[in-house]
Amino acid sequence: MKFGLVPVEEAIGALAAHSVRASGTTIKKGTLVSTEIALQLKQAGVGTIVAARLEAGDIAEDEASLRLAQSLAGGHVHVEAPFTGRSNLYAEESGVLLIDVDAINGFNAIDETMTAATLPAYKPVVAGDMVGTVKIIPYAIAEILLQKGLAELGRGALRVVPYSRSSVGVVSTLLPGLKPSVIDKTVAVLARRLDPANAKIMRESRVPHDAVVLAQELSELARGDAQLIIVFGASAIADRRDIVPSAIEMAGGRVDHFGMPVDPGNLLLVGSIAGKPVIGAPGCARSPKENGFDWILHRLLADIPVTRADIMSLGVGGLLMEIVSRPQPREGGESEAEE
Repeated sequence: MKFGLVPVEEAIGALAAHSVRASGTTIKKGTLVSTEIALQLKQAGVGTIVAARLEAGDIAEDEASLRLAQSLAGGHVHVEAPFTGRSNLYAEESGVLLIDVDAINGFNAIDETMTAATLPAYKPVVAGDMVGTVKIIPYAIAEILLQKGLAELGRGALRVVPYSRSSVGVVSTLLPGLKPSVIDKTVAVLARRLDPANAKIMRESRVPHDAVVLAQELSELARGDAQLIIVFGASAIADRRDIVPSAIEMAGGRVDHFGMPVDPGNLLLVGSIAGKPVIGAPGCARSPKENGFDWILHRLLADIPVTRADIMSLGVGGLLMEIVSRPQPREGGESEAEE
């Protein structure tokens, strides 16, 4: 592509690189300069303009961005018509956004003229959310460059996994001093968290904070219709040998991982009973504010496996609130609500 300042008469058939305003005449950037437009500019006293002229082998910005976006779009993602070298991608279903991060990074490293931006990987989205955009920086790029970009992106590097688990069983344990109103609020907050996934609490129970009793309740939940089980302990889990993990194992389940590098959310546990995922919720899950529990909850609602490696990779970006707002909670007595 040729680009630069040229006499108006030489710009015929090229694109105006910038908007031009003179003596009541306005030519918007990106306008194809015709003979008539060139004459209008000359009559308005404009002798030269900055123009961009496509050459053989060049692909116009809209076509290039569209082809790249179509390559990027995977399941449950659609591409809207391009404009000014930009093609936006949108979620067709509510779910969790999955991204081939290496493909995006590799594409963006090819050349400064082509860019792709997305929401964060594993971001919960609803139908209609914009999840990504492809922007061609100049007015055109070479076909050979476009082909390199398409090869790097591959097919479907950006996709939405729809929510598939819709029934949730919830059990809360009780200790003296824990007000029923706290549990009521906890359940209400969880119900609102489940709304975007169109999931519902199908059974809610409350039992003493005792491993044997809790194990019996978890066994019943696992035999029922619940597709996901969530445990809110009256006291935060402090060790793999604590009440909640012990109860999971007594119920014939297993603890896959305890603890996560997300704050608030450190004291989260994930496991399973009879093939059904179980979350031992951290205390911060009682609050409607975003915390590590949200990140794991939505993945499991979309039936996306959550491994130890997945959890331990969340540290960068996992600090969700400033430490100054919660100075050393154990100095003045244990504060489990944020853990």
